[in-house]
Amino acid sequence: MLFSSYSGPLPKPEALHIPDGFLSAPVAVLAWLISVAFIVVAVRISSRTLDERQVPMMGVLAAFIFAAQAFNFPVAGGTSGHMLGGALVAILLGPWPGLLVMTAVIALQALIFQDGGLLAMGANILIMGILTVWVGYFTYRLLSRFNGYLAAFLAGWLSVEVAAIVTAALLALSGTSALAVVLPAMAGVHAFIGIGEGLITAAALALVQKALPGFFDHRSSGGRTDTATLFAGGVVLTLIVGILAVFFASGSPDGLEWVAEDLGFLGAAQESPFQIAPDYAVPGISSDIAANLLAVGIGILLLFAVGYTVARSLRRRQTQSA
Repeated sequence: MLFSSYSGPLPKPEALHIPDGFLSAPVAVLAWLISVAFIVVAVRISSRTLDERQVPMMGVLAAFIFAAQAFNFPVAGGTSGHMLGGALVAILLGPWPGLLVMTAVIALQALIFQDGGLLAMGANILIMGILTVWVGYFTYRLLSRFNGYLAAFLAGWLSVEVAAIVTAALLALSGTSALAVVLPAMAGVHAFIGIGEGLITAAALALVQKALPGFFDHRSSGGRTDTATLFAGGVVLTLIVGILAVFFASGSPDGLEWVAEDLGFLGAAQESPFQIAPDYAVPGISSDIAANLLAVGIGILLLFAVGYTVARSLRRRQTQSA
């Protein structure tokens, strides 16, 4: 089931999640090659530089980004958007571990929940897992000396806008829509969606700085992060966001869906060759709300486990090579 055919209570959060059918095979393959190269480099660098404090944070952030992406918020013009999270993970973890967190989220969304195509997964990782991370990271590093929260807002906003522009370029290269048509449409609607991304990024950064001052102080003063607080606080906050998403997320079409429908290429989207829990609903449950709650809960637990396991594995490689 794709896009507007879904009728359950939890909107399918496919903003910038490109389905198969939107990109040509050469463009999709090229995006895969670029993404794999970045992932390999990210693994190598992270296995040398990952800090012990970042191990639980990778698990918590992977789960939180998954839950946050399920929470569509209304945007002007009858469309909606949701957090991507690349800027936030880059600010908190650095670009290379952040890239791995975003890759885990995007891959699980496609494999378990059929959100984003399999052939298009390389492009989705390139756009949401690489571009948003690096744009957010450099923007924050450049501007945080003036005002950290304003820098976080701009990092979030610009990461979404650049991701939307590149998505438009890939659609144009694929022959899906003319660049002169799809570029202003994507950039325009995501300029509004990016405001939400910026506000959430700044608010989340303020929350982490307030709850876990040692996570930031450690780099300069040797302070320690309270891992138990990080686990407990992160899990509780993530579950709250996930539950709120089921009951209060906007049902309006998101940015890419709105543009695709407006420009007439929505019908090019292809179904996944397999279905596990499509549209973030566990099959076989009569209640839509219960099916969504269970799917979101499973996704949160899976992402936390994947994020934590990857981080622990990277630390183990670092210890063995020391």
